[in-house]
Amino acid sequence: MNRRDFAFKGIVASGVSVMGSSLVTEPVKGLERLPFKPEGYNYWTWRGHKIHYVVQGEGFPIVLIHGFGASAFHWRYNIPELAKRYKVYALDLLGFGWSEKAIIEYDAMVWRDQVVDFLKEIVKEPAVIVGNSLGGFTALVAAVGLPEQVAGVALLNSAGQFGNPNAETSKSEGSILQKFVLKPLKEIFQRVVLGFLFWQAKKPARIESVLKSVYINTSNVDDYLVESITRPAADPNAGEVYYRLMTRFMLNQSKYTLDNALSQLKCPLLLLWGDLDPWVGPAKANRIKEFYPRTTLVNLQAGHCPHDEVPELVNRALMDWLSSMTPEASLQTV
Repeated sequence: MNRRDFAFKGIVASGVSVMGSSLVTEPVKGLERLPFKPEGYNYWTWRGHKIHYVVQGEGFPIVLIHGFGASAFHWRYNIPELAKRYKVYALDLLGFGWSEKAIIEYDAMVWRDQVVDFLKEIVKEPAVIVGNSLGGFTALVAAVGLPEQVAGVALLNSAGQFGNPNAETSKSEGSILQKFVLKPLKEIFQRVVLGFLFWQAKKPARIESVLKSVYINTSNVDDYLVESITRPAADPNAGEVYYRLMTRFMLNQSKYTLDNALSQLKCPLLLLWGDLDPWVGPAKANRIKEFYPRTTLVNLQAGHCPHDEVPELVNRALMDWLSSMTPEASLQTV
């Protein structure tokens, strides 16, 4: 994904797409929807920060991780259905959703550590991790960080990039002018620009528009989805978190690569890929499958967030894979 495009997409970079339709509030026919609770569901204290999560069902555990700008509520059509056979957790990453908007230096490893500790302290047994977009890459590095407790990983249009062997690995110290004049001016400029972008991005109409740019079928771009993004964006610290995400994390993603994580992965991998995603096309899924042989690829006619655009197809494919992957997961489908 082009970094500048990502910045302009704003806080809803995990949303989905287009073909103008009117806003709807009725749930998808035939599918149960997670009730929207303004106060959230459950909370866990991690490193002194308040972390929100949802848990439903009994059986083999599945942990769902949302994408950039989203929350556990983005799994609204997956949690109730999967919970009929499994114990389903969906957590909000630090800085997103109903979790605390902590003023820290954000890094992919912060969310990896959060998920690893969530598995240790809350789940407490082997589980499958499922992630969309940013949540996909987080799921991948968490599986590498705690291999003994991760039975499998499922990625839906995952973030992350393959390393560039020709990229420069060293950075010069820089001149006094660069350090004490140009760098501070650059930071001031970034704050002004990103502050304006955040102010624009958190408007409901803007959020709806961005979501409609990445869902191919926009019928699920409704009031529920829009409010699940606007409410966290109203937090007093949300603007500062956005600035730190865009300057410290989004513009320095090359530090952590897909090939590095995949080379250390030790469990089965499922790719549920929206082939019509305008940001992360099927070429990445094919490259992941080629790099990591223990991969099952399911192509879907959907955009960036197939779990919310075609939830019935994602639920079915995920459960089929789970039933064939581990004895523990298979028992839950009998």
